[in-house]
Amino acid sequence: MDWADIFIYDTTWMFAVEILIRVIVMFVLIISFLRFTGKRGVRQLSIFELTIILSLGSIAGDPMFTEDLPIIQAVLIMSTVILLYRLCTWAMMKSSRVENFLEGKSLYIVEEGMLVLDKIKKGKMSHDEFFSEMRQQGVEHLGQVRTGLLETDGNFSILLYSPEKTRYGLPLFPKQYQALEQIEPETYYACMHCGQVEHLSDPDQLCKRCEDISKRWAKALNSEIVR
Repeated sequence: MDWADIFIYDTTWMFAVEILIRVIVMFVLIISFLRFTGKRGVRQLSIFELTIILSLGSIAGDPMFTEDLPIIQAVLIMSTVILLYRLCTWAMMKSSRVENFLEGKSLYIVEEGMLVLDKIKKGKMSHDEFFSEMRQQGVEHLGQVRTGLLETDGNFSILLYSPEKTRYGLPLFPKQYQALEQIEPETYYACMHCGQVEHLSDPDQLCKRCEDISKRWAKALNSEIVR
């Protein structure tokens, strides 16, 4: 095995300098575009914008090290992509249909302290992912949440109940999010699938709100949120 072939092969000093110049030029172009979008981080990017940036990354990659690929071709392609981006953003300002198609819609995940069933059925949300986001915002159970919204950029927005209006809700932390083995009298339990809260007569009672899909229940909490 020739280590020189692995690490150097036929690379000349001139081509090494050329690669350096190519990388600098393409790096500056990518940074310029990111500044052009006005975004500060990946979490602020919609699916449409993320697609554009991934496309630019692909366009910029090959000219960095391909000797027979002139930079001007990449510049022309990137300029076209940026122009298309501007046209799309203009079209989104003019038409809500175009905006919904390219950006998507914000999704209601929680309403009145319960998970929105149609989003669960369509697989548009993950319990684990959503619970994690809620926990990071200091939410202990769904009874503290009046509305939970999944934004198009992947962030979660929540509206909380005032402390005096906090209701019983499904716990979000792993130790409390456990299926019960036996019921206690005069105790509220929450469906682990949708968040429906009710008294139980049987630990294997089916949840009517879930259309009898779930019979797993966790002990509901009604503690007020601490800020």
